[in-house]
Amino acid sequence: MSSERPKLPIEAVELYNEFIHGGMSRRAFMTRVQGLAVAGLGATAVIEALMPNYALGQQISKTDDRIKTSYETIPSPKGNGTIKGYFVRPVSADSRSEKPSKLPGILVVHENRGLNPHIEDIARRVALSNFMAFAPDGLTSQGGFPGDDYKGGLLFNKIDKAKMMEDMQAAAEWLKARPDCTGKIGVTGFCYGGSVSNNLAARMGADLAAAVPFYGGVPPDAEIPKIKAAVLVHHGELDKNAAASYPAYDKALTAAGVAHEGYIYPNAVHGFNCDATPERYNKAAADLAWGRTIDWFNKYTRA
Repeated sequence: MSSERPKLPIEAVELYNEFIHGGMSRRAFMTRVQGLAVAGLGATAVIEALMPNYALGQQISKTDDRIKTSYETIPSPKGNGTIKGYFVRPVSADSRSEKPSKLPGILVVHENRGLNPHIEDIARRVALSNFMAFAPDGLTSQGGFPGDDYKGGLLFNKIDKAKMMEDMQAAAEWLKARPDCTGKIGVTGFCYGGSVSNNLAARMGADLAAAVPFYGGVPPDAEIPKIKAAVLVHHGELDKNAAASYPAYDKALTAAGVAHEGYIYPNAVHGFNCDATPERYNKAAADLAWGRTIDWFNKYTRA
């Protein structure tokens, strides 16, 4: 007899996605979860299974001796004044010399909860693929990520989104201007960060080499012709609204002459790349998407 925990129904995962995107209160979420019949699991266990487990999703230790990390606070005069972020660079013999080798930079943008431990781990993964990575915290003006995704989401909703976008652009420009950066940068992000990736591509034009949005919203139609970066789009097949946006985006990028590719991953939901939320995580889709992401950055930021 198998001791494996029953798989949650797609309805439970969709409820979680609605909840984390601000579509319902915590109480309403818990009430609706209680209404789901999941054989072998009570409501509390279902909720626990849906919530992030950052230790489970950590692939690279914070103290890994192959990387050097720091928290940096940079000016954002058009945004919220300053933005803090997590900077990661691979350590090598060159990096310990007087003249460190220059590397391309990758901006890593969080979902709508701020710079949580999972996104910091993504930045470390990027660095171990021989890039420098910077993961800004859009919640800086509210004191930063509070250590809890639900509370982070509440803070996220308090911030002027236009100013937060300026913060993200300031972070990208800071990364690009670093003396140890080659001057070629890319951006990747998830959900809100996917939208930021698409919109930074439109805002920054030729100053951005590559953008890899995971399940992100697309820029306004009038902005798409401004994109000069190579764009790689990832969506889950079961993330129906987001996936449905790709054909029109594909057509617009083609018309604008933008180098791009897009993939819809079978049996994958919104958030499929996040191994800190096991019920959303799809390892096959995540591994394939991540491999494509690193290949994309290697192709377009090292040329």
